[in-house]
Amino acid sequence: MVSRFEHPAGSYKKIFETCEELAEPLPATVTGRIPSFLKGSLLRLGPGLFEVGDEPFYHLFDGQALMHKFDFKNGQVTYYRKFIQTDAYVRAITEKRVVITEFGTFAYPDPCKNIFSRFFSYFKGVEVTDNCLVNVYPIGEDFYAVTETNYITKVNTDTLETLKKVDMCNFVNINGITAHPHIEQDGTVYNIGNCMGKGATLAYNIVRIPPTQKDKSDPIEKSKVVVQFPSAERFKPSYVHSFGMSVNYFVFVETPVKINLLKFLSAWSIRGSNYMDCFESNESQGTIFHVARKDPGEYIDLKFKGAPIGMFHHINTYEDQGFIVVDLCSWKGFEFVYNYLWLANLRANWEEVKKAAMMAPQPEVRRYVIPLDVHKEEQGKNLVSLPYTTATAVMHADGMIWLEPEVLFSGPRQAFEFPQINYHRYGGKNYTYAYGLGLNHFIPDRICKLNVRTKETWVWQEPESYPSEPLFVQNPDGIDEDDGVLLTIVAAPGSQRPAYMLILNAKDLSEIARAEVECSIPVTFHGMYKQ
Repeated sequence: MVSRFEHPAGSYKKIFETCEELAEPLPATVTGRIPSFLKGSLLRLGPGLFEVGDEPFYHLFDGQALMHKFDFKNGQVTYYRKFIQTDAYVRAITEKRVVITEFGTFAYPDPCKNIFSRFFSYFKGVEVTDNCLVNVYPIGEDFYAVTETNYITKVNTDTLETLKKVDMCNFVNINGITAHPHIEQDGTVYNIGNCMGKGATLAYNIVRIPPTQKDKSDPIEKSKVVVQFPSAERFKPSYVHSFGMSVNYFVFVETPVKINLLKFLSAWSIRGSNYMDCFESNESQGTIFHVARKDPGEYIDLKFKGAPIGMFHHINTYEDQGFIVVDLCSWKGFEFVYNYLWLANLRANWEEVKKAAMMAPQPEVRRYVIPLDVHKEEQGKNLVSLPYTTATAVMHADGMIWLEPEVLFSGPRQAFEFPQINYHRYGGKNYTYAYGLGLNHFIPDRICKLNVRTKETWVWQEPESYPSEPLFVQNPDGIDEDDGVLLTIVAAPGSQRPAYMLILNAKDLSEIARAEVECSIPVTFHGMYKQ
């Protein structure tokens, strides 16, 4: 699953360039045959505006949210995109400057205001961004474009119109909420966010949003906290990007990457600072694995620890014979990987890109196994008796259980990231296949498939082609776990048509069809296939 290509021409820089939205859907040129079961839409989100006037955005997660849609109809494909009309975007366009501070870009105070009114606007507190550039998912009958703050944005997935901004703080006790919920078959949504716990300490809440209501009321209004995880440090919650959920349990991995809340609250008012300035690493904490029962929500007070990792994406989590198997994409060590995702780094020449990645944490796909049935007398012994894994769990004298992972894939500066599975049929269950985007020194240049049981791998890759997260769509007549297709948007900056939507056979990553468009498409992060 290691990349076969170098990128000395630097054409990857194109995926970090501003593009225009479209007035109407563009027809795509199809080669191959679109499977007849593809009748819906591929929805994707990512940054599309990388500067406002002469003010640049500095970080990969700062560009303004652009929603993309590929529609499938009778073997034909159209492509459409629109900027989401967030407060951050509308005000930036109106005032021709960065108005709301983004992840790595500070918004300077309005130069037209005097020092007195500036002081008062600081006093009121910081305006938190609603730039929902990360993902889109359904809640009830509605669809929301999301980032990781408390704001989510309701969108019309047919017209790509922006409908309304929703503040999750109005409904549940959270400070922010991730872009990676778990969604059950009936439409129940679970998500996690950090919050204020008891006695002014920080904690993490799992929130449950019910499915479509019979009385057609908004399910968000019925959101509830189901369980709370404690924070290892009182005033410094860990950065949380996703969580694991099996049939009966939640798993929360508390990494050593911390948000320094005091810095966060003071820094904004004192000097030009942004979200990135408020992260720090706890070099001694390691990684803490928390487990809770799902229904009824109940925290399991056992201490599971491992060596320090950075972690953004869980792959899958399932129960087997009294153990919870937790598969995830890790980055070794305690340094924050987002330090390497400044746009200046990603737009550098290839040799520079490689040099920067040399110092970054190394990526690794890992399997951790958490024993649920723990007895004090087994101290010092490996508690994992599953026959198919080399992962271990050993209890120390103080009752802490140390977890060592099984490595499912590892290649130097070659990440298997943005993982996807056959979620509809195998989410939270024992499974075999994971699909991912291959990052080559942080540059996305291939699509990967991993058999998590045998470690067999498959790769799709073409020169000067930069794909995005592959989404799995089940063949409705299919029986096998991998009977279906992968959908990915590929930027091919050197080509006559600079971007296309690629359809791969999920069995062997062979190409089934592609739908090419006449415009370039910048980087996208996450999305969904809507039937």
